[in-house]
Amino acid sequence: MSDPSPADALAELYAGNERFAAGRPAAPHRDLSRLRAVAPAQTPFAAFLGCADSRVPVEIVFDQGFGDLFVTRIAGNVSTPEITASLEFATEVLGAKVLYVLGHTVCGAVTAAVKGEPVPGSISSLFYHIRPAVRAARGDVEAAVRENVRNQMDVLGEASPVIGRRVRDGRLTVAGGVYDIATGRVTPVDL
Repeated sequence: MSDPSPADALAELYAGNERFAAGRPAAPHRDLSRLRAVAPAQTPFAAFLGCADSRVPVEIVFDQGFGDLFVTRIAGNVSTPEITASLEFATEVLGAKVLYVLGHTVCGAVTAAVKGEPVPGSISSLFYHIRPAVRAARGDVEAAVRENVRNQMDVLGEASPVIGRRVRDGRLTVAGGVYDIATGRVTPVDL
């Protein structure tokens, strides 16, 4: 996309997901000529905070290719300082027009946070970010997934002065949705 508005960029994401979920992906920008074209510099039109789940390949889900999306992934799609810094880079320096928080059905991190059982190692460090969604959803996993998307959208839009300024200036929109791993469809989540 050549310098789209935030609304046009978001519409392109949803159109790509429609193609993918309908089984008719265009698979744009997925060849060596595109790879060579973006090798000198990147100008993604959208940036993502997504889950690290192997069943959620963001570029494929939204039918995009090399150089189109700047994707950060972390279990539970939670915003840590490092993730926020990466997304600030994607929006402020690279010029992404959409910052999208993508949750998904049957999320292991959210499910574990709902269960609240002991887990090994540092896994529980993710729960701190997810627990507000679990409380708001009263333990319902799928509702907690949606609420977690909302919470992370809110955190990114308000906690980052870089992102907040771009939103206020109309140069960026923060959006979110839940990817259904069984159907391939992304359902938008309002803030």
